[in-house]
Amino acid sequence: MTQTLTQIAETLKNAVKIKKAKKAENVNIKCQLIYAFNGTGKTRLSREFRKLINGNSEEESDDTQRKFMYYNAFTEDLFYWDNDLENDEEPKLNIQKNEFTNWILKVQGKEVDIINHFQNYTNDKLTPKFNKDFSEVTFSLLTGDESISENIKISKGEESLFIWCIFYSLFEQIIEVLNVAEKDERETNQFDDLEYIFIDDPVSSLDENHLIELAVNTAKLIKSSKSELKFVITTHNPLFYNVLWNEFRNEDFKKYVLNKLEDETFELKEQNNDSPFSYHLYLKKELEKAIESGEIRKYHFNFLRNILEKTSTFLGKDQWADLLPKLEDGKANPYETRIINISSHSQHSGEEVYSINENDKRILTHLIKKINEIYNIKIYDTSTQTAGRK
Repeated sequence: MTQTLTQIAETLKNAVKIKKAKKAENVNIKCQLIYAFNGTGKTRLSREFRKLINGNSEEESDDTQRKFMYYNAFTEDLFYWDNDLENDEEPKLNIQKNEFTNWILKVQGKEVDIINHFQNYTNDKLTPKFNKDFSEVTFSLLTGDESISENIKISKGEESLFIWCIFYSLFEQIIEVLNVAEKDERETNQFDDLEYIFIDDPVSSLDENHLIELAVNTAKLIKSSKSELKFVITTHNPLFYNVLWNEFRNEDFKKYVLNKLEDETFELKEQNNDSPFSYHLYLKKELEKAIESGEIRKYHFNFLRNILEKTSTFLGKDQWADLLPKLEDGKANPYETRIINISSHSQHSGEEVYSINENDKRILTHLIKKINEIYNIKIYDTSTQTAGRK
């Protein structure tokens, strides 16, 4: 069934689980996990969900904020770099004045926890330093010769991770506050009405080990919540999705895949299987749908490369290109290799939605057909893309 994002937000809000016991009962879902490709509408969904919880209000007043909190691209907009190139000043990361960072930093004094979280995922020699009123942050790096490079500008991935660590610490403290059952015994009552925390694509620019650790820590934090607080997590990262799936498998939670359709409507498909979805088979299904409909886009070559990478690892090949169909000389077609490389390395999401020429569409269709023939990749359950073999 196709829906608007508002309708999907209503589905998430009304989600319950029927527990089988002596007497069947509906149980509120503590956490809902959604997988979706980049550009599908995860951030817009978080905003539609917020409007739904806040009575369709766009205002960010104290009352509405305390019913709903989110971490998404708009959260990162609270932080911005002041490079001051004109006066040759050192770069610093400014923090726009807001209630929540003020509370976690000034009132709770959690800057040490934030720094520890950040260094755990990056480098213990890379150190953030807040100024006295917590309105800006500078970064220093201890180099190999024990000298310190002050006021460096960190990468975009490190910046996103730092912001996530601030909000992770905030969520950590909120859960601790709300775990006190009696409201009059809590250290603050400003979160008493908080109903949902929506986490949209926390940091995925990490190596696999740290990404797994981040997923495990996030799941552990959510499972530590004893109040009625509920969570929604969206991600485009299959590893993050599958680790969270495993961590929540014995909890009251639901898992979905969100698809955006050609008519700008959406489909939220609940995953009722008993194991995480096989990502490469899911991509293959999406490719075959695109080929059948003729709606092939540049980003579909990225899907193909991902399939080849995962299949080559499974088969013990050194390079994904080793799986491509061979010419008479036993080598892969260099043009086919090049078009996959070029089309799967776009750094701008806007480029990834453009149509491609008819010749490249034929190449993609040909490669999928030949790979199916050579490696016998099959999908046994096309509704949940959960099982397959090579």
